[in-house]
Amino acid sequence: MYPHQIPDPLAITSADFERMAMRAFEALPEPMRALSRDVEIFIADFAAQDVLDEFEMTDPYELTGLYSGVDLTQKSVTHPQTFPDRVFLYRLPILSEWVARGDETIEHLIQHVLIHEIGHHFGLSDEDMHAIEDGLR
Repeated sequence: MYPHQIPDPLAITSADFERMAMRAFEALPEPMRALSRDVEIFIADFAAQDVLDEFEMTDPYELTGLYSGVDLTQKSVTHPQTFPDRVFLYRLPILSEWVARGDETIEHLIQHVLIHEIGHHFGLSDEDMHAIEDGLR
């Protein structure tokens, strides 16, 4: 879907957005999916205020996604993790970025943010994440 095809990007409901995010997850390479099966994916309209405060952000539209957890390069059996790894996708900032860009599908942008956040789960660099995305195109 391109911005000019939808009169109101808010017509993309949280349920629609979640379905697109799950399709984006299923499109990941199998090894990446297998190692990410325990990562919980959450959809929220915006990041919580305490998260924005932690990153010293005043504009809630600045943050499109967040990985919360201990990346695989840091995990060990001697360091038990009390919380599951989580990826948060922030619907309204992603929709806002989609409208502002106007040159890609919402599905592609969701996939981009998801890959970036799951990349943090693996301890990947931004370059590594871009290579994964390029391989999906």
